Amino acid sequence: MTRHDTIDYDNRYIQRVMKQDLLGRDEELALARAWRDEGDEKALHALVMAYTRLVVAIAARFRHYGLPMADLIQEGNVGIMQAANRFDLKREVRFSTYAVWWIRASVQDYVLRNWSIVRTGTTSAHKSLFFKLRHLRARISDAEGGTLTDEGRQQIADSIGVQITDVAYMEQRLAGADTSLDAPLGDDSDMSRVDLLADTRPNPEESSIMSHDGAKLHQWLGEALRKLTPREREIIMRRRLADEAATLEHLGDDLGVSKERIRQLETRALHKMRLVIAAQAKSDANMPLPLAASS
Repeated sequence: MTRHDTIDYDNRYIQRVMKQDLLGRDEELALARAWRDEGDEKALHALVMAYTRLVVAIAARFRHYGLPMADLIQEGNVGIMQAANRFDLKREVRFSTYAVWWIRASVQDYVLRNWSIVRTGTTSAHKSLFFKLRHLRARISDAEGGTLTDEGRQQIADSIGVQITDVAYMEQRLAGADTSLDAPLGDDSDMSRVDLLADTRPNPEESSIMSHDGAKLHQWLGEALRKLTPREREIIMRRRLADEAATLEHLGDDLGVSKERIRQLETRALHKMRLVIAAQAKSDANMPLPLAASS
């Protein structure tokens, strides 16, 4: 199916649902009751189709976010289905009024998830800021006769309940668009944006130094552990070198002593290890360089 065929199908669908007859209050209640009590799918279909025009109208408000209209309508249909499943017959409210909230919430959630690959609107205040910023910015900018100032950003922040830094960040996010790092810098350029990213990996010299230092530290640690008693070594291994450190109480139960005694043994063992490692470091620092390195 081509893009033209898709647009034509969407238009015909919209025209069809806009011609659906609206329901009266009694008809709504009868259909909702039949679906809730009897699981009547025909009643559910009639109830939903009667107000699919609400879905189309709400979805149309979010077209400027650059998402396909068909997808927005589909998400709105999910919302109206949720409304039908949760509609409380005991409340004196029309189904259409209740459904609007579910439709809008479903469409907004879809926009937040798909507008950008970077997550947007992590809190309710930030979601409100995302959807209201354009309108508020336009109103304040028109009133001031120019672009949005810090004072205008503060007004928006106060009205929504966020920090001015949040407004500035969202303003920047809405002004730009996602761009692939593999996209070329220009029509005649073979370079892409990823070529301009700094390589944060260590260079060969740094890798060699890190490997040498790691081996040396491992050697010092092994020598320090050998200077401990078996009990001290077990405490250090389980308290300091295990993936999940054992508690003082757990070690005390295993070794048959109090947790305070375990703490004392651990402190003494660490002191011994520091002395051994310090001596090793001093010895290595005083060691003469090999002839090949010193020349």
